[in-house]
Amino acid sequence: MPPLKQALISSLPLLFATLAGTSFAQGLPVPDKGKLLATGAVIQLEGAGGGGLTPWATITGYGTEDSYGVNAHITQVSTQDYRLHTAGVAVGIADRLEMSLATQKFTASLAPLDKLELQQDIVGIKLKIAGDLVTDQDSWQPQVAIGAMYKRNHAVKGLEGLGITSVKQLGAKNDSGVDYYVSATKLILEHSLLLNGTLRFSKANQMGLLGFGGDQRNHYQFLPEVSVGYLINRKLVAGLEYRSKPRNLAVDNEKAYYDAFLAWFPSKSVSLTLAYANLGDITVFNPKNQRGWYLSLQTGN
Repeated sequence: MPPLKQALISSLPLLFATLAGTSFAQGLPVPDKGKLLATGAVIQLEGAGGGGLTPWATITGYGTEDSYGVNAHITQVSTQDYRLHTAGVAVGIADRLEMSLATQKFTASLAPLDKLELQQDIVGIKLKIAGDLVTDQDSWQPQVAIGAMYKRNHAVKGLEGLGITSVKQLGAKNDSGVDYYVSATKLILEHSLLLNGTLRFSKANQMGLLGFGGDQRNHYQFLPEVSVGYLINRKLVAGLEYRSKPRNLAVDNEKAYYDAFLAWFPSKSVSLTLAYANLGDITVFNPKNQRGWYLSLQTGN
């Protein structure tokens, strides 16, 4: 996984050049943007193509099996006491392979955690293995993809006065780890309905921001995630998402995530997602149910 991460990092200037409307290799054609509007989905919190909270079996971008697509995103989640900022890039190749690179930064505003800052980098890969979101309308065959996310947590900042500089000092067993998942996504155009189910195999605490494994549990668990979307029209999608979470740490009675979202696709080059999210408790030091707004801007092709 580290070689893959290094390869993606080295490709960042090329990806941004593509977003600027240039070709990142001589002779590479302009993306054909042949997929239907909104079928490239958006980018979720960890950088993969999908909804806001969970990856879907969709491949990012609008490139068909003969082309490619590249997207960049910026996402901000703000609750009563916390902020999560995510940014990254993702590339979809031949409507089959997706690679992504994202960084997350988490900050707090309520004492005693008002100086807290957590950050992690995420490298993702996804492979479509069966079905097609659009062409399989005459059967119940969903589009199916498998994926993995390598996550590396940075040092804990803002708690140096308590002698805490690592998530391991909060009970985590590791500061890096890998999530594995399988997603099945079904688009029923006749009823303007999208259904997604993801099964994640993980031991990440708060997506990895609080490390991996813990003083209560240190084993991988299967964690279900569900999304339902309704196509109000060809440019507007409303929906709901649910994501189950582990409870590995004594300092974090982690709860499931929920959201209600509205995604707007004015063109194949840009999308905007607004959601209201419920993220549950974050730590025992602030046992308050955290709710707030999620806003994500995505641009690409």
